[in-house]
Parts: sequence; structure tokens; C-alpha cells
Amino acid sequence: MAFLNGVHHVAYRCKNAKETVEWYQKYLDANFILAIAENQVPSTKEPDPYMHIFIDIGGSNILAFFELPTKQPMIAPSDANTPAWTQHLALKVDSIDTMMQVKAKMEADGIEVIGPTDHTIFQSIYFRDPSGHRLELAADTATPKMNKMLDEVKWDMLNEWDRTKKAPEHARWMHDGSYAN
Repeated sequence: MAFLNGVHHVAYRCKNAKETVEWYQKYLDANFILAIAENQVPSTKEPDPYMHIFIDIGGSNILAFFELPTKQPMIAPSDANTPAWTQHLALKVDSIDTMMQVKAKMEADGIEVIGPTDHTIFQSIYFRDPSGHRLELAADTATPKMNKMLDEVKWDMLNEWDRTKKAPEHARWMHDGSYAN
């Protein structure tokens, strides 16, 4: 029996807590719900002042950030050995229209947005928040048949990948245009 009940929150470091709250409100219509500030880390007891902010991103999901003024400035959200496109947070939106409205608003303010990218089972756009975290907005486009086809091959794909470290072709239809309803 599964004991997990969703994500309580996901936490990242940010450069500036106030700027982060305002950006997420302006571009993603996300609600600022909580701020916690302490001079000592509760779990480790280290003396380290921080501001911990919590943002409601919908569906009972919380995105949190830490501003750490006594630490060296952030260089990048990920390590040097990980490509910048890899680590990201994908947020679900209700439609492609909503996604494109957010894209237009961001681009009007000079924010670089990549996409939309058609992944067959969803379309998405990619951009960075003020701290450099890569975000994705995704609008589902999968049919029940597509989901069933992917479910049927997931273990075969994973096992083949584990043996060969080469992309299996069980679901090539997602990228080559060969999917037929």
C-alpha cells in the first residue's frame, strides 16, 4: 500500500525572495501564501539566517524558495556537469491557449521563451525565472489510446535503455509523426 500522498512542497534557492514572489504572481498568477524567516536552520541547528517563501501553484501544490543572504551568490541552478535544460519544473496548464497567453506576456516584457514544443502527448514552453531556474508550462494533448500505448511499452523501454544506454524505439511515433489515430 502506497503511503505517499503527493508533494508537500518543492524548494529551490532564489536570489531575491521579494522579486521571486512578484515574478511568480505577475507571470504565472501564483499566490504567495507563507513566509518563514529564521536565524537558525531548524533541521541542522546551523546559524544561517534565511527567508523561506511558499507559493501556491495550484492543485494543492506548493513551490518554495530560500533566500540565503550569508551565502555566496548563486552561480547556476544546476551543477557544471548537468546540461542546463535537464533540471526543470514543469507546471501543468489547462490549455494551449493559456500557455500561449503566458508566452506573449513574458515575451512582451523581454523574457526569452522557447517553444511551443510539440511533444505529441503535450505541448510546452520553456523559460527561466529571475534566479535562473528553468520552468516549463505544459498543456496535455494525449489521447487515451496514446497513454495506453505508452503504458504498454514503458518497462520494455526502461529495460532496453538499462542494457544499451541507447534510445529505444518502442514509442518513436511520438517524435517521427507516424502516430495514427
